[in-house]
Amino acid sequence: MQLTQQSRWLIVLTLLFMTSLAQAAFDHRHTAWNTLLNQHVVLITQGHASQVDYAGFKADQAALKSYLDRLSAVSEAEYRRWSKPQQLAFLINAYNAFTVDLILTRYPGLKSIKDLGSVFQSPWKKAFFTLLGQERSLDHVEHDMIRAPGVFNEPRIHAAVNCASIGCPMLRNEAFVASTIETQLDDSMRRFLADRSRNRFDAANKTLLVSKIFDWYQDDFAKGYQGFTSLNATFARYADVLGDTPQTKDAIRKGGLNIRYLDYDWALNATQR
Repeated sequence: MQLTQQSRWLIVLTLLFMTSLAQAAFDHRHTAWNTLLNQHVVLITQGHASQVDYAGFKADQAALKSYLDRLSAVSEAEYRRWSKPQQLAFLINAYNAFTVDLILTRYPGLKSIKDLGSVFQSPWKKAFFTLLGQERSLDHVEHDMIRAPGVFNEPRIHAAVNCASIGCPMLRNEAFVASTIETQLDDSMRRFLADRSRNRFDAANKTLLVSKIFDWYQDDFAKGYQGFTSLNATFARYADVLGDTPQTKDAIRKGGLNIRYLDYDWALNATQR
């Protein structure tokens, strides 16, 4: 049967409408997660770090589970139709939300996320949730999806994904969303580098004392992704928050400084009660 021009247009419009409905099915504002973060994340040290009210999350566990179920309901086919910023926001939020969920399996009475692992398996390698139709671990989301070569090429994610530890960059009190993710990623880097408990400049010894994260993932800051070509270039880019005086900021911008990595604090990033 030969289709008329009108019939062809009707089919095209129907397909476009169905695609639009599929894309609109998921809330890319991550409203539910944003609300939970607003309520249960407390900013400290002038907004350069945060603590998490896990007791509050525990009380709102039904709302958290509802959000996690929505994440798990997204199919790979639907995900692939999204823009790159939508995909990245989805994965960062999923990583952070499922990390909170993991902590709640043993909270209270948990001193560190590392206590959720064993001799044979770290907590990050435990496949305990479904994402895009497959059982996933936190490591799989971070290293095989977010950090996969050629996908996002975004080193600033190391200031965005949160490992529920004091040494980790802060969990933001808002969800990552596609429309503002560029600003959020840069802001997360700036807040992290402005936290003197985790990153600082020893002017007397001309040494940058920085988080162990920059040791573990220094290659991500040296591949030219998003303009990051080396650790010294990374620190020079954020000299205005890493340095405390005009002189130290200038020294950091010039580069060539010694770099020493600080010990990482794996204690739980919980609010103090």
